[in-house]
Amino acid sequence: MEKYREIVKSIIRKYSEDDGYDSEIETQTAIDIQSDRYMMFHIGWRGERRVFGCVIYIEIKGDKIWIQRDGIEDGIANALIEAGVPKSDIVLGYRSPYMRQFTELAVG
Repeated sequence: MEKYREIVKSIIRKYSEDDGYDSEIETQTAIDIQSDRYMMFHIGWRGERRVFGCVIYIEIKGDKIWIQRDGIEDGIANALIEAGVPKSDIVLGYRSPYMRQFTELAVG
């Protein structure tokens, strides 16, 4: 579990540092190790329009990494796999339980 925490933290931080979303919009992370919840989001203003949105949201539940939100072009699952996480330990939580069976990843 600790290994997965470190992998998820490093991926979230990498994407937040590399994020050139918009000079007016701040990219922030929220990492809650106690609850095993990891998030990257955008916050700020574009003119008179408020911007706030979750880009990445991951939870570690039991022995699986649950991707609840993936707004990354290359896909967070691919980054996790490249970092050494087996496909059998990654769940696409944003997909319905029925659709998960058609992926190469865990169903839950």
